[in-house]
Amino acid sequence: MSRSNGRRFDQVRPVTMTRAVNEHAEGSCLIVCGTTRVLCTASVEERVPPWMRDQNRGWVTGEYGMLPRATHDRTSREASQGKQGGRTLEIQRLIGRSLRSVVNLDQLGKRTIWVDCDVLQADGGTRTAAITGGFVALMDACSWLKERGRIKTLPVTDFLGAISCGLVGGMPLLDLDYQEDSHCGADLNFVMNGAGRFIEVQGTAEGHPFSREEFDTLAKLAETGIGQLIALQRKVLLQPLHGATV
Repeated sequence: MSRSNGRRFDQVRPVTMTRAVNEHAEGSCLIVCGTTRVLCTASVEERVPPWMRDQNRGWVTGEYGMLPRATHDRTSREASQGKQGGRTLEIQRLIGRSLRSVVNLDQLGKRTIWVDCDVLQADGGTRTAAITGGFVALMDACSWLKERGRIKTLPVTDFLGAISCGLVGGMPLLDLDYQEDSHCGADLNFVMNGAGRFIEVQGTAEGHPFSREEFDTLAKLAETGIGQLIALQRKVLLQPLHGATV
């Protein structure tokens, strides 16, 4: 089947990650995947949640939101409705769990790093882009702490990436855009670390139940795609901080 931009079934969309896009945040990254754009900022707060006060360790958490015109039609800000929607809460919990999986909270000390992920434009894969870009922002925030002597060693234990896969017309595809996602028979999101181990898998049969063989095929596609994203993270994090783009 033909895909947008003539992509192969196993090809990710063009991806860029630009660091230091927010001069106030301790870490920031604008990630662009095709036409999906997510701004990720990492903010250091010298305190932990109340339930962690007696624990000599830190915390990493995430928040997620979409701007009103991130999609084709304007959606109201959730703040104006007085509460966050179920999808938003589910996604930001996923972001937090994923990022914490690669952070040694004991080494972080009694502080919190907030990773805010704001979707500027959505064309599928916003949650996976938020995790991938959020990791870059988190790394820069941790480096900021180390450079100022607030921590002795970087608490990040591995790289982290995420990507979507699905069955569209029975064919496995990597890195779905919105059009593909809206017509898929199965939709899965994979989160993996740099060692190639799974952090989280979210999967739904949208049209028909999928087989173990189909799942294994999608998992292999995700492994390949996330490997490419992590290679890009490594490359961009080696660049000079301000204005680094790959």
